[in-house]
Amino acid sequence: MRPVFEWSLGSRSLQLGKRTLVMGVVNVTPDSFSDGGVHFDRDSAVVFGLQLLEDGADIVDVGGESTRPGAMVLAPDRAAAKNASALAEDHPEKRPVSEKEELERVIPVIAALKQKRPEAVISVDTYKANVARAAVAAGAEIVNDVSGLRWDPGMVKTLAELKCGAVLMHMRGRPEEWRTLPPVSDIVMLVKRELREWADAAQIGGVKRERIVLDPGFGFGKSFQENYPLMKRFDELHELRYPLLAGVSRKSFVGRALARNGKDAAVADRLYGTVAAETAVILKGAHIVRTHDVRACADAVRIADMVVS
Repeated sequence: MRPVFEWSLGSRSLQLGKRTLVMGVVNVTPDSFSDGGVHFDRDSAVVFGLQLLEDGADIVDVGGESTRPGAMVLAPDRAAAKNASALAEDHPEKRPVSEKEELERVIPVIAALKQKRPEAVISVDTYKANVARAAVAAGAEIVNDVSGLRWDPGMVKTLAELKCGAVLMHMRGRPEEWRTLPPVSDIVMLVKRELREWADAAQIGGVKRERIVLDPGFGFGKSFQENYPLMKRFDELHELRYPLLAGVSRKSFVGRALARNGKDAAVADRLYGTVAAETAVILKGAHIVRTHDVRACADAVRIADMVVS
């Protein structure tokens, strides 16, 4: 049985565990791995977000910066910043998204979605504290941080003040480093240990436990081979005693599993594999599934929840 939690978002809470919640993805970026900038235009992003709600999304996650493999992010330390700056000079197309750019992308979309659907639960996908603060002011109730609150030294304090929901995701290294990371003998043990450490640090910084959800970060700094045991042993993450979010949608390891004639399945051909992977993590106890294909996922959730409950 899946443990039940009340996820505090500030002015209201979401019950997690009685049924699986679906988080739909709106990428307001020109370079997302999943949709290649289809919804980079503000109006298109708003229309798409509204459609996700119609299709069954319980939460709409709005992001303005791609963290696809190879992408550069604003580095958390001086040495990494120097390396990132040098790489940006050689590859200007990989330049990190500035705070100003990210604000211009996501804030109008969040504000418009809340204006049109005041009851909607909106999440902002960001690791920048100032973007998180502006997004919550615009109507977001959840901050989904792929860095586990580690990259911006002001994020923990900001979330403690905002009193919104927080998703702490596990990531090994940064996207531009993933191809060179050494293998891990037990990826599940590593994810459990580091997520526990990061969640403890957030609470020491003032973020209440009931506001935290954990995400093991499928695909984020994990090799193809490391994602499969993470999915198989997903239920072990319940030992952390937090609600769990899983994002397996269209990931490269799904494409690898669907390979034909030695070639991984293209992103556009990963729907059925995605739904299978999402069903698997629900049966292993995921409370929230983050997906690009909301309608298909919502249908799968109905069947999987009958088994879970």
